[in-house]
Amino acid sequence: MSGGGPPRKRNFKIEAFKHRVELDPKYAERTWKVLEHAIHEIYNHNASGLSFEELYRSAYNMVLHKYGEKLYDGLKNTMTWRLKEISKSIEAAQGGLFLEELNAKWMDHNKALQMIRDILMYMDRTYVPTSHRTPVHELGLNLWRDHIIHSPMIHSRLLDTLLDLIHRERMGEVINRGLMRSITKMLMDLGPAVYQDDFEKPFLEVSASFYSGESQEFIECCDCGNYLKKAERRLNEEMERVSHYLDAGSEAKITSVVEKEMIANHMHRLVHMENSGLVNMLIDDKYEDLGRMYALFRRVPDGLSTLRDVMTSYLRETGKQLVTDPERLKDPVEFVQRLLNEKDKHDKIISVAFGNDKTFQNALNSSFEYFINLNNRSPEFISLYVDDKLRKGLKGATEEDVEVILDKVMMLFRYLQEKDVFEKYYKQHLAKRLLSGKTVSDDAERSMIVKLKTECGYQFTSKLEGMFTDMKTSQDTMQDFYAKKAEELGDGPTLDVHILTTGSWPTQPSPPCNLPPEILTVCEKFRAYYLGTHSGRRLTWQTNMGTADIKATFGKGQKHELNVSTYQMCVLMLFNSADGLTYKEIEQATEIPASDLKRCLQSLACVKGKNVLRKEPMSKDISEDDTFYFNDKFTSKLVKVKIGTVVAQKESEPEKQETRQRVEEDRKPQIEAAIVRIMKSRRVLDHNSIVSEVTKQLQARFLPNPVVIKKRIESLIEREFLERDKVDRKLYRYLA
Repeated sequence: MSGGGPPRKRNFKIEAFKHRVELDPKYAERTWKVLEHAIHEIYNHNASGLSFEELYRSAYNMVLHKYGEKLYDGLKNTMTWRLKEISKSIEAAQGGLFLEELNAKWMDHNKALQMIRDILMYMDRTYVPTSHRTPVHELGLNLWRDHIIHSPMIHSRLLDTLLDLIHRERMGEVINRGLMRSITKMLMDLGPAVYQDDFEKPFLEVSASFYSGESQEFIECCDCGNYLKKAERRLNEEMERVSHYLDAGSEAKITSVVEKEMIANHMHRLVHMENSGLVNMLIDDKYEDLGRMYALFRRVPDGLSTLRDVMTSYLRETGKQLVTDPERLKDPVEFVQRLLNEKDKHDKIISVAFGNDKTFQNALNSSFEYFINLNNRSPEFISLYVDDKLRKGLKGATEEDVEVILDKVMMLFRYLQEKDVFEKYYKQHLAKRLLSGKTVSDDAERSMIVKLKTECGYQFTSKLEGMFTDMKTSQDTMQDFYAKKAEELGDGPTLDVHILTTGSWPTQPSPPCNLPPEILTVCEKFRAYYLGTHSGRRLTWQTNMGTADIKATFGKGQKHELNVSTYQMCVLMLFNSADGLTYKEIEQATEIPASDLKRCLQSLACVKGKNVLRKEPMSKDISEDDTFYFNDKFTSKLVKVKIGTVVAQKESEPEKQETRQRVEEDRKPQIEAAIVRIMKSRRVLDHNSIVSEVTKQLQARFLPNPVVIKKRIESLIEREFLERDKVDRKLYRYLA
């Protein structure tokens, strides 16, 4: 036996032949004949009669005696001859038996190959690598490929048969998937290139034209929802087909064909389909259809951005109609509720159908921000909505419900570009709630303020918190006043005073009216007590903000308790000493400002069921020639009658202008402070950079107008905080 390398030290050693042993010259031919016969017997299914040990030894000896080449070439020729015979029997198979025959012969060939490889193992291990030949198993596969699969009579027939079966399955027929799996696996075993070139490429081409035709047919006759169902079903079928009998690598390729032909090519038509496209699905909350559309469009390039763009333009359009429709603006609470409903509706669509996709959520937010700010009354209306909820809307609601509603409002608040305008209104509305004792829950009020503070910082809410402090201090002060002055006061009218710190409350200085003498006496006593307790303070009465309860007796001796405003009380008390008074007389006696007096008389004489005065001539509006009388025919089922001047209405146009001006005034110092902060750190900066920096700093509260910023810069130059560059007029320098 030949061995390589130096022999190891052992007690005995086996050495190679020293001289060539002369073999029988016919040895090789005879041995090959035995092996050739065995190969034929294996293919003839007669292997059980063979002695594998002897055959192995024969092949081993042939290689040993340098007849490897004869053995290898003999094997190749014998297998080639067998495969040519096999190919004839496959070609002869009729119709449906063709694949079965091919598959059966493939199984045989594989078994045969296994046995042949076992017999020729020594050749495979030694001769094949040294002489760079193809290993036995691979040789067997290559020969099968060349003589069977690529046989002119089999090649195209095999492809046509496979494609036909797949087509029939697509059309709903049941086919033999097991057989298909064996055949495609055979193609893969012959090498990925065989599978791809001889089957996969043509399969993908045929599929593309099939789905191109089918999608055209569907799009003409289906609505969007049904079309998507069909596309989804086809996609699932193809994935299932791959898992049952194609190579796993085909999945991405065939799904991409279906996606392109059924979705990408018809994307715009599907989204905009009349009566059933994306917009209709959004309007009708078609979660399932929307989810399907999202899942399918997500598979194709630009699919999701197409959906997003259409959703965004729809949201912006409907939102714009919502906030600019004059009908909708009549009821601020309804207006905001509608916005919240829209937000809830689309939030749910995004979470249920669009898998909470952040990019869709962002599109929703930017759309809301866009249209809420189209209406400059949005800050006022959102504050009115909170006002409504905190007065009566949240009666009986649990703590969680209150939190949910306030969180939703905060979400709208975040969209506002003019948060300072909201603050102005919120302050006014909160003041009215606190002073009229009409708030549903202090906890809810405080919770809202905490939310605003978290969102906007301490400055935003410090005054609102000051209002609560004043309410508490006022309570303590009144208790102390009555404890100390009870005897002095006797049984005159009782007084409840709210002491409001100037600056914390949104009070507008208004000229005091003439209070009735009985009230004036108590007021003076309180003034003396208060100024005696606190030195260096001033008290001014805000008669436009108070309320009073007065007892009245009517014609038939009916007694009622009237809950009225301070102004209304001043007017009614005049009728204790007069039956009829003209508008002018009332105005002179009370000195109430004309606009307030007219509203006050209107609520006393013109509101059905609250008309404790009557007016001549009778009409809805008050004119300066009217005369008023005590209405002794007044009746009411209620003992306590509240004669309100309607609270929390929208502002009138002049009031709105006034609030606007106050907001603009408040903005000036904030803009100046921002300019100075920026210039202090940058020292020199050009005009446009200042504008963009100021905008960036202030946008959390409001969007400053570039024209106003320019004016504030001019003002700072005049006051010598900044100066213009001598050469470049657009550059400013900071003057310390």
